[in-house]
Amino acid sequence: MNQMKLLPTLCPSCSHALAIKRLSCPQCGTEVEGFYDLPVLASLSRDDQDFIVRFVSASGSLKEMTKILGVSYPTVRNRLDDIIARLGRLQDEREDGHE
Repeated sequence: MNQMKLLPTLCPSCSHALAIKRLSCPQCGTEVEGFYDLPVLASLSRDDQDFIVRFVSASGSLKEMTKILGVSYPTVRNRLDDIIARLGRLQDEREDGHE
């Protein structure tokens, strides 16, 4: 199985947030260059991103998430609250320009 590499979000030298510089189309070879911010969700861990995808697929139902994950309601609620807090901090950093 060919597993995709994780998208790096932090500079390995100075730990600041990385920006996208070049996008390319594998079909026709067109390239677009410039500096673009990574989406805030891309700054979350792979596990947190997977949680968000499952949560949206479950129509935002915490009760459904307890069934999907096999954990208690408070565990799901705490996990979601942690992700919400992390996203808030990331968004604040982006708005303050301290990425």
